[in-house]
This record gives sequence, C-alpha cells and structure tokens, in this order.
Amino acid sequence: MGRTAKFDREAAVEICMNEIWRNGFEACSVKAISEKLGITRSSFYNAFDSREALFLEVLAHYFAQTPDRVLGDVGPQTNVRRLLTDFYKDVCRTRAADPDARGCLAVNCVSELVGVDEALGPVLKDAIRFSIDRLESILKTAAANGQIEDNGDLSAKALALQNLMIGLNVLSKVVHTENEMLAVAEQTLRGLGLYSE
Repeated sequence: MGRTAKFDREAAVEICMNEIWRNGFEACSVKAISEKLGITRSSFYNAFDSREALFLEVLAHYFAQTPDRVLGDVGPQTNVRRLLTDFYKDVCRTRAADPDARGCLAVNCVSELVGVDEALGPVLKDAIRFSIDRLESILKTAAANGQIEDNGDLSAKALALQNLMIGLNVLSKVVHTENEMLAVAEQTLRGLGLYSE
C-alpha cells in the first residue's frame, strides 16, 4: 500500500492566499479551497479548523512579504524622506509588475469584509490602524531628529500616507504602468513635504 503524500501546509497557504487575493474571501468556500488543494473537506477542517482561521494564516503570510515590511525597521538615523520615497516607488513597481492586477490582498478584503464580517472585519480594521500608527510613529521620529517639522499635522500626514498606499493598490487594478503610479505617489509625497530626490 502506498504512503499518503505529506500535506505541505506552507504551499497550501500560498495557494489559498493567491485564491483569496484573486477571487475574494467569500468566493473561496471550503468546497472551492478543498478542491483547489486536492483534499477532502474533512482534511481541510483537520488542517485549518475553519475558513476564518485559514484567512488569518493567509493574512500573516501575506504581510510577511508585502513592500511595507521595510517600514518596521526605522531607527533614529533613518532618512525618513528617502525611506518613504523608496517605499512608495517599490509599491508602484510591485503593483505594476503584477500581470493579474490584483492590488493588495488586505485592501481588497477591507472593502469586502469590514462592516460585514464580525470576525474578520475587526482584524482588517486593526491591520489598517496599525499601519497608520506606524506611519505616524515614523513621522514623529523624523520630527524628533529635525528631518521634518512637526506643525501638529503628523496624524493627518500619516492618514494621507495610508490613503496613498490604499489608493495606489486600488488604482493599480486600472492603471497598469509604473510611471503613472509613480507620478501619483510623487505628487502626494511632494505635497506632504516628504519626497526625496
């Protein structure tokens, strides 16, 4: 009797991430995901417990590879204008290079699940709120180091930066050229006094 192939959880999570990214969470039923993975529904529940638990694992896997992970490593000597300019350039490059124009999985799911799904909506809201708070912290570090002025508008600037991030991810579904997206990012960063040549 042949041995059952070992279940590769990491590969399965990657497949599920791409399915949810492409089709949305609601379209990815247990039946659809099980068929995509080539497993039974009972095997799905044994592996992931629930669709919601799988989504949380997918989200963690996705966040580990997104361009904004560089924003988590800001020290007192970090050139914040350079960091933000390079980061948004990377977002534009990454989104323009996606042949499926999927945008951002998290942003897509915010539109789909926040205010609708009582379990996952708050998780996504917290993720966006965390991103805003991190941006504000980066700006406060820059102000403390004399790189930018604090005119009492750092919270508003952090919101504007988050809005730019969300906007680029949605825009990339329609505008597919890196140069057009870069023009949007540059215009916004210049307006905020945060662009670096």
